[in-house]
Amino acid sequence: MAHVKHRKLSEKRLSFFVVTVSTSRYMKKVSSQKYEDQSGDIAERIIKREGHEVRKRTLISDEKDQIEDLIKEFSASEADVLVFTGGTGVSRRDITVETARKFFEKEIEGYGEIVRMLSYRKIGPAAMLTRATAGVLGGRLIVCLPGSPNAVKLALEKTISEFPHIVFVARS
Repeated sequence: MAHVKHRKLSEKRLSFFVVTVSTSRYMKKVSSQKYEDQSGDIAERIIKREGHEVRKRTLISDEKDQIEDLIKEFSASEADVLVFTGGTGVSRRDITVETARKFFEKEIEGYGEIVRMLSYRKIGPAAMLTRATAGVLGGRLIVCLPGSPNAVKLALEKTISEFPHIVFVARS
C-alpha cells in the first residue's frame, strides 16, 4: 500500500505558519486594544504537541490583500504548512477560501469533506456552513479552517497526522 510507504518516508517534523483571519480582532490589535485569539492558540498548541514547529503566527483582517500577502510570504519561506483559521463561512466578509484557491496548484476537496463530516457528528447540519478546504502550492500545504475554536481543535486533532504524508506526496 503506497500510502503506508509514503507515511514512513515522510518528514516527521514540519514547520507551520498559523494565521487567524478576523476583522474584529484585527481592529482591536491595530488599535492596541486587548483581544483573544483562541483559535490561533489552539492551533499552535496542537501543532507543537504533535512535534511540529510554528515558524510564524499572526492575525490579519478579512482582506484579500492581507491574505494574498501571507500566502506569498509563506510560499517564499521554508515553511511546510500554512493554516488559516477563519474566513471560511458564508458571510460576505468570508473570503479566505476564494483568495487561497487562486494559489492552489491542486485542491484537496476531501479535506473539507472530512472536516464537515467530523463537525456534523458534533454539531449537526450547521456543519454545512463551513467551506473548509485545503490545497497544495509548490510542494506545501495550505489549510483553510473555520474560525471557531472547537472546529479548529476538532479538525487539527483529527487530520494533522496526515499532513507529513500530504507534503511528501506534493513534493514527489
